[in-house]
Amino acid sequence: MAAPLLHPDIEPHILTMPKLLHFPLDPHGRRTRLALAEYAVEVSLAEEKPWAPSQTLLQLNPAGVTPVFIEDSGIAVAGPEAVAEYLEETRGGSRSLIPGNALARAEVRRLVAWFDVKFYTEVTEPVLTEKVIRRFVQMPDGRGSPDMQRMRAGLAMLKPHLDYLALLAEERSWLAGHELSLADLAAAAHISAIDYLGEINWSEHPVAQMWYSRIKSRPSFRALLADTIPGVAPSAHYADLDF
Repeated sequence: MAAPLLHPDIEPHILTMPKLLHFPLDPHGRRTRLALAEYAVEVSLAEEKPWAPSQTLLQLNPAGVTPVFIEDSGIAVAGPEAVAEYLEETRGGSRSLIPGNALARAEVRRLVAWFDVKFYTEVTEPVLTEKVIRRFVQMPDGRGSPDMQRMRAGLAMLKPHLDYLALLAEERSWLAGHELSLADLAAAAHISAIDYLGEINWSEHPVAQMWYSRIKSRPSFRALLADTIPGVAPSAHYADLDF
């Protein structure tokens, strides 16, 4: 059996509470933060820069990506899906974010993958890379300025995704069924990152806006609405619950 990952700076000491390594606009970290809040788990946050991972992050996750959840014992769980399943098993209890029978849970996981893979590839990654990350680092293509064509292509793909979300929201109480689930948190994590940048014309997506307003008003969302990125101010309506 492989040894558990241990935080190099605290082992063999213990933390006073669990810790999350994250980047504020990273949707995978945002989803994890929402899940932790829904599970009522207090956690301290340590910001990482995805373009320059720290040695601590690399030791805990050789892939160099966040989120990484660190228990108060120092044991770490790395990667969004591993963290999501770990939290569901260890913190779920009576508050499940992957609820229902096997078929219902499969639908939750399908939609989480939809947003974490398809939405991320087509929308979130190109928009965040071109509008945010290029401000801090020269990318491997050698260009320091944003690739506006790539960003516009990402934003063009936003419409069909929001149309699909609206279809789900009209047919169901929440995206995956009758209960709030990890699917809603995944969708909100990606959409909120784009909304932070002011790149969603909500007047064109009233059904998606109504769904987003519901989840944005939940107590678990408050910390995300307080996020700020140096040099990248949030849109004027980002923290407004009546937007």
